[in-house]
Amino acid sequence: MRLHTFPMGGVHPDENKLTNDVATVAAALPKVAVIPLCQHIGAPTKPVVKRGDKVKVGTLIGEAGGFISAPIFSSVSGTVAKIDTAFDATGYRQPCVFINVEGDEWEDGIDRSAKLETLAEHPELTAEEIVGRVKAAGITGMGGAGFPTFVKLMPPPGSVAECVVINAVECEPYITSDYRLMMEHADEIIVGVQLLMKSVSVDKAYIGIEENKPKAISLMTEKASADSRITVVPLAQKYPQGGEKQLVAAVTGRQVPAPPAIPVSVGAVVVNVGTTFATYEAVMKNKPLFERYTTVTGKHMAHPANFLVRMGTPFSQLIEACGGLPEGDNKVLAGGPMMGKAVLTTDVTVCKGTNAITVLTDVDAHRKAVQPCIRCGKCVTVCPMGLEPYLIATLSAFKKYDRLEREAITSCISCGSCQYTCPAHRPMLDNIAQGKAVVMRMIKARNQKQ
Repeated sequence: MRLHTFPMGGVHPDENKLTNDVATVAAALPKVAVIPLCQHIGAPTKPVVKRGDKVKVGTLIGEAGGFISAPIFSSVSGTVAKIDTAFDATGYRQPCVFINVEGDEWEDGIDRSAKLETLAEHPELTAEEIVGRVKAAGITGMGGAGFPTFVKLMPPPGSVAECVVINAVECEPYITSDYRLMMEHADEIIVGVQLLMKSVSVDKAYIGIEENKPKAISLMTEKASADSRITVVPLAQKYPQGGEKQLVAAVTGRQVPAPPAIPVSVGAVVVNVGTTFATYEAVMKNKPLFERYTTVTGKHMAHPANFLVRMGTPFSQLIEACGGLPEGDNKVLAGGPMMGKAVLTTDVTVCKGTNAITVLTDVDAHRKAVQPCIRCGKCVTVCPMGLEPYLIATLSAFKKYDRLEREAITSCISCGSCQYTCPAHRPMLDNIAQGKAVVMRMIKARNQKQ
């Protein structure tokens, strides 16, 4: 079996896929669902409900606030208690809809049956209809970035889609939510791929899966065999294989240029496998995006698990369902250990991009003392974007922002490979993230003046 991979950099952290063989279970409903009104890149949604309103599962509670935006739907039935702010996983207060949960009544029209709907059974679906349903259902990228999916399905002027690339890599340590989704809903995912292909008018799709998921590679290859246009591509195990630019390079051999170029600039539309499944449910089952697969894990968790969880469920409830936090000091991450963000409180709630909750004990999470840079060059060797992390980290620390822009800091994908491999334990990713944020604001301000 030939294994594909991206050509430059990468690291090999211990995978710690503790929940690979743990079947997904439906998480219990929260007593109060706290649903953020901004779960995506772009403009936040505008609330369309008020205190005292009754809602059902699938009721629209927030309408898109701009072109780059996505509607939000209630994941529970009950009464709107208030619209207030609460901390989200990024550590910022965001407007949220608080709903007191009362039963589990769903909106009429959502197909809750297990019957597989195929594209052949629905010839009436046009590309425009598929994109419209994806937009109306509030589908966003579910691998972490949270970009509204309908925008990806509408390539900008000058770009032409040639293929769809499904990101089923899941290269982050610990996380298994995408793997379990493939093992449990392979048929629906294949239909979702076909819907995405039709929406962008292409006749080729690739599903990239890393070699440490042989059962998923075998199953998805079997399911895809009925459609010669879909190819499952086995990938070498290397982080960050799931970065969209790295995935495009591994699967198609094409290099996505530096920003503002995006994958479709080289003909590829990249969609996460969870987003693909959500597309199937939105188009074929009339189901808005209000729940997702989420892994709750950690080496010292009593019962790590995979859950189908409603948006607005607090992290604390899912952690308790896994036996609670281990004794001692812990760091709770929204996401995996490489790119996940430490949360301020376990009262934060699951949203569209929450693919995992990772609990690290002090032994795993405690940072070692920072030492002087020894000029070993390891950070340069592992950078998948061909940058010089030691340099841009230092420039960031000294606030040399004009030089940072010239050194292509905007190409950094924040994968953390540099910091992971640094023998001096330099906080490179922290410094780079701060510098990149400033440079991005500079570029935005400059563009607004033009």
